[in-house]
Amino acid sequence: MKDLRSVSVQAIETDIALLLPHGVYEIKPMEHRSRLKSIAFFCIALAVSGIVGFGYFCPDRVCALSTRGYDALPTVVNDGMGRPLRNINSKIGLSYDDMINDEFSFDMNSHDVIVFLHMQKTGGTSFGKHLVHDLDLKRPCICPSDRKRCYCFRPHSNQSWLFSRYTTGWQCGLHADWTELTNCVDQKLDEMEGHVAKRRYFYITLVREPVARYLSEFRHVQRGATWKGSRHFCNGRPASIQEVPPCFKGEDWEGVELDEFMYCDSNLAANRQTRMLADLELIGCYNKTYMPSVERDHVMLASAKRNLASMAFFGLTEYQKISQYVFEETFNLRFAVPFEQNNSTLSSSTMPTLTPEQAANIARLNSLDIELYSFAKKLMFERFKRLKGRDKNFAERFKRLGELPLKNGATEFDWDKLEDDAVQSA
Repeated sequence: MKDLRSVSVQAIETDIALLLPHGVYEIKPMEHRSRLKSIAFFCIALAVSGIVGFGYFCPDRVCALSTRGYDALPTVVNDGMGRPLRNINSKIGLSYDDMINDEFSFDMNSHDVIVFLHMQKTGGTSFGKHLVHDLDLKRPCICPSDRKRCYCFRPHSNQSWLFSRYTTGWQCGLHADWTELTNCVDQKLDEMEGHVAKRRYFYITLVREPVARYLSEFRHVQRGATWKGSRHFCNGRPASIQEVPPCFKGEDWEGVELDEFMYCDSNLAANRQTRMLADLELIGCYNKTYMPSVERDHVMLASAKRNLASMAFFGLTEYQKISQYVFEETFNLRFAVPFEQNNSTLSSSTMPTLTPEQAANIARLNSLDIELYSFAKKLMFERFKRLKGRDKNFAERFKRLGELPLKNGATEFDWDKLEDDAVQSA
């Protein structure tokens, strides 16, 4: 019989080597089988008691935000550029897979809340107005003509089922991103409603083709918009002026030329969608010295992809009809108007005027957003195909989107001309 001995093994250039002192671990001789059975039995008993204990003692706030859907999400998110991003805990609430796989429905009578993450120049202003003006609801939203706010209450209570700029205002900051919203919404609703409640959150957003979005933001800033009121709150504090120095002096950047707009290193227009959808605490928030820039980009993009995939809904600005259908089928809510596809915008008229160098620079500055959009587009069409496949009346439904009895009159919007309230003064 061979003599079993301890063997030292060198772990080189692997993830596990990072977890072991000096990259060396020991393979011990095999234990007696009966002893192994005893250890296994003890571990199983401990695990069962832990699960039971957690289910009994779990705090309401934590349990309210946990979902089965995240068990189905991959634990490894690969951004296609570098090392995988592992074991990231999501704070988003119920995902698209939760709603579709388990056939959940949005319960407006209970404590379900739609949270709209509104990124600049993605068509969010028009979509936000559709949410408060055009949904077919038992208790329609009330929108006083003298204010840019609506009351979207539940059928049997004066609690809001929608957290967005047109219902609650910018409670978590002007154009709050994923990091700000997920750390803010629950507390703000508790404060607004005057009590602590267990809620199910359904995060939604819109994603736009990056070059068109970037040029649209440029034209908006050129007209005087600043979004100076944005807090960029992360890890308990707003970004400092050293972390995000202003690109201009004075009140605004009105009249800025494209080349000047592009060459400001702290201009947050670049890769805005990736940054706003990522968990910025993973990369040290706005502290660019926290990790190397290449690694920072890898982690931020992987996080943005994961969070986008986990959202209950996201739409694509360039595919209004498909986005409307996916929203309606996901939430089992109907819009009383068809969404209009507006392909003639200020940004589209700017594209033909770009020099080859300018076009290349814009693509370089928004390389993460371009990859994110490609991912989003593929995922959107997968969801559309899945919903279409289980809809026996798809052809007629899709043809008549927005046509409901006793409801008519589309709300017309121009994505580039709609003003962002609080943009100038906040």
